[in-house]
Amino acid sequence: MNEIFEVLEDNARATPEQIATMVGMSAGKVRSAIKKAEGNKTIVKYKTIVNWAKLGKEEVLALIEVKVTPQRDVGFDAVAERICRFPQVQSAYLVSGTYDLAIMVKGKDMQEIASFVTGKLAPLEKVQSTTTHFLLKRYKEDGEVLEPTEKNKRLLLSP
Repeated sequence: MNEIFEVLEDNARATPEQIATMVGMSAGKVRSAIKKAEGNKTIVKYKTIVNWAKLGKEEVLALIEVKVTPQRDVGFDAVAERICRFPQVQSAYLVSGTYDLAIMVKGKDMQEIASFVTGKLAPLEKVQSTTTHFLLKRYKEDGEVLEPTEKNKRLLLSP
């Protein structure tokens, strides 16, 4: 059954018929498994990766490390859930190391992200400190290389 989801994770546009052929099941069984997975949120979202730079759209991404004070009985979950409600937050993770949370934030420019950090994130109760890293260039996202390097077109010299 996991094979169905591996195919979808790699290609969300694969049809149940294509998946059935690839995993050796009936299309009906594949459709049923997908519908059930969508219903119980095993499949959370279908996603397209767009290289916005090629379309001339400016956006700024930042990785923000957040140090928080865990709360009794809920640990980091309550503050993480609150942070996740901000529309600027694209992803949020509990991490090991010096900081507790790593969040990916998107904005139209650096000032918008700076305003988010100083006006919304840093003032939250339980947030002790933040460190913001602006992403300068995206090379690979979700396993996909955004701009493959051109292969060397020169001919090899042979003796």
